[in-house]
Amino acid sequence: MKSKTLAMILAGGRVDELNVLTAYRPKSTVPFGGLYRVVDFPLSNLMHSGLEQVAILSQYRSYSLINHIGIGAGWDMIGRHRGISILPPFQGSSTSSWYKGSADALYQNLDFIKYHDPEEVLILSGDHIYQMDYREVIEYHRQKEADMTMACLSVPLSGAHRFGVADIDDEDGGVGGRILRYEEKPEKPEFGWASLTVYCFKPRALYRQLEINAKEDDSFEFGRDIIPRMVNEQLRMYGFKFSGYWGYTRTIDEYWQTSMDLLGPDPKIRLNEWGIRTNLEHRGIRDCQPLKVSKNGSVLNSLVYNGCKIEGEVTNSILFPGVHIKKGAMVKNSVLFFDNVVGENARLNKVISDVNTTIGDGARIGDEKKERSGRVTVLGWNNHVPENTVIGDGCTLYPELKPKNVPSVVKSGGIVR
Repeated sequence: MKSKTLAMILAGGRVDELNVLTAYRPKSTVPFGGLYRVVDFPLSNLMHSGLEQVAILSQYRSYSLINHIGIGAGWDMIGRHRGISILPPFQGSSTSSWYKGSADALYQNLDFIKYHDPEEVLILSGDHIYQMDYREVIEYHRQKEADMTMACLSVPLSGAHRFGVADIDDEDGGVGGRILRYEEKPEKPEFGWASLTVYCFKPRALYRQLEINAKEDDSFEFGRDIIPRMVNEQLRMYGFKFSGYWGYTRTIDEYWQTSMDLLGPDPKIRLNEWGIRTNLEHRGIRDCQPLKVSKNGSVLNSLVYNGCKIEGEVTNSILFPGVHIKKGAMVKNSVLFFDNVVGENARLNKVISDVNTTIGDGARIGDEKKERSGRVTVLGWNNHVPENTVIGDGCTLYPELKPKNVPSVVKSGGIVR
């Protein structure tokens, strides 16, 4: 049966705050959780919600995203009335260009949306870590006969300046209420229901707002332009109050903390219970050999996946398939992406290392004394850190550096290009 809801995932941005992790990929395909990509979370939520007509709006370095999505089989989105379409920018006979913002990305694909003739358009960000049954949002949207319904999470006023925030009344208690006011990243927020970039639109209301935005505004964003205008016009705007876990990955510190939320005796993120799916063909995950831990190796409070070989010590860390920790090496509070090699007697603390990076014997990266209180050091992909190199905390190594270009000592906070 054809879905009445069309889902549109905004997944094309780079996000400079993620530094070298988005040098060659959009934020949505940054690896997360030892096996997954960030975009796997909204896609899995859609699958479990029975919403299987999906489009992904992509722009920045789309190859990684296209390669990961494949034909949609990882999320069982193949069939007559289900599937994943990837919509990059295009040139045509009418005005078209690179997407100038989230609203412009939808505007340039209005023909696609209208072709599907949905009863609701569900707009999602491909950048967050969470579990949500979107059917609850859609049902609330229908009950209120809303022009737009937005999922929101209560946040402390001290941190609300980082988000678009709404003032929501108590019309429906803990479920939701009417949006009375909305501000995008206010300097001094007065209310704290943060937008989760989950928008459910009545199609005709969406079409009208996108047309106005294209003709009258200088910027093209839902939070900055579309939503404030709809509130000011006193349209039927409702907030759905979400109370579950919501992980942000916009900055390196947020990415690291959200990753650490996977660990511990009572983790905040429960991947198995959430039923997160991924494309096991991407990077040959399906074909990895079983995890091997030698008699001298140890793994404590960590996620370590197939294809890894552990001869040293791994503590409070996340290792993606293909990582090799050689004997005598110690890895703590770190996230190592696919196919990293950590040499003998090397020491890593609070490090995020991108794919295909080799760390030489005896290298020291991060500040062991600070443990989890230190700053995160980030290694770009396809790097080779020479043996006995010393790199402090809060450092950044850009991708594909030749070993001769990596100093023997990099002081804390240093950047190597």
